[in-house]
Amino acid sequence: MAETTATTTATAEKIGHRTEKIGLVTSTKMDKTIVVSVEMRKAHPKYKRIVKSNKKFYAHDEQNSARVGDQVRIRETRPTSKLKRWNLEEIVRRSSLSEATPAAK
Repeated sequence: MAETTATTTATAEKIGHRTEKIGLVTSTKMDKTIVVSVEMRKAHPKYKRIVKSNKKFYAHDEQNSARVGDQVRIRETRPTSKLKRWNLEEIVRRSSLSEATPAAK
């Protein structure tokens, strides 16, 4: 039987049964909803090369505090809508892009 090699990354950690992921905010165009892109790295089963893949998650942002380019931590939660299954836990790092945008207006 083939051995599966799962690499542990800093993007996901398991706390109880609620998974947390760290990713970049790609869209804030919806009200109280952000789109977070998480980059996952896995070793290819046959060739053992690191393969990167991106996945988008819809997360609930109650205060509309996250901006495009921010690095955020999201936590898995019960379904809030058709696509939203994540909650914004905290903003890890603010983007320098998002600070320049309000000053330009």
